[in-house]
Amino acid sequence: MAEDARVRTAEKKRTGAVSKLFSLPFKVVGVVLVSILISVGIEWAGIYLAWWALPGAEHAEMVMRQEMRWLDTNFSRSLMVSDPVQFAGQALAAVNDWLFIRTGIAGWAHETTSGGWAGAIKQYVMAAMYVTLMTLTRCVILVLTSPLFLLAALVGFVDGLVLRDLRRFGAGRESAFIYHHAKRTVVPVFLIGWLIYLSLPFAIHPNLFLLPCAALFGFLIAVATSTFKKYL
Repeated sequence: MAEDARVRTAEKKRTGAVSKLFSLPFKVVGVVLVSILISVGIEWAGIYLAWWALPGAEHAEMVMRQEMRWLDTNFSRSLMVSDPVQFAGQALAAVNDWLFIRTGIAGWAHETTSGGWAGAIKQYVMAAMYVTLMTLTRCVILVLTSPLFLLAALVGFVDGLVLRDLRRFGAGRESAFIYHHAKRTVVPVFLIGWLIYLSLPFAIHPNLFLLPCAALFGFLIAVATSTFKKYL
């Protein structure tokens, strides 16, 4: 009976790990969609309440262009693709074509005059377009810098293994509490960091987010690895 219980527990753990692995891409897509909705909501609130120094959709356009300039100047090389700037331009052009040009939204916004209630709606629609493209530009930046997070995870894993061996051969104490909480925090911190970065209503240099987030990601992996049980 005890052996059957251990087998069922092991199978449940394997099934849970596989399900989490397959659900991760859907979680990432969900984070991107939620961040777009949050960004559009913040931008519309800023237009309505006059938070921005620039009127109408000009604030969203300015932020979008600044993010694209950082993409052009700071990400000219990448391990993911041979020409990151061309890749980003093609991806954003395809999104703009499918979401706004083929649906007629861009044409309607171009033909609508700036006066009256139609002009006011036009500003909100254009702001939503700019915010969507800005968020997707940040997504491209995150994709191009994904090797940074892989490197941080590798460094954290190796450092954690070294600390685990030191604890193992030095008769260190077990801490299942720290291990389980560190392991559960890795993915939420990763996704929440993405959500915050993608939803910011102002331009921010990618390094101000990427470097601290990658360091925190590697630190949590190091903590989870170092506190793993000494004997399997």
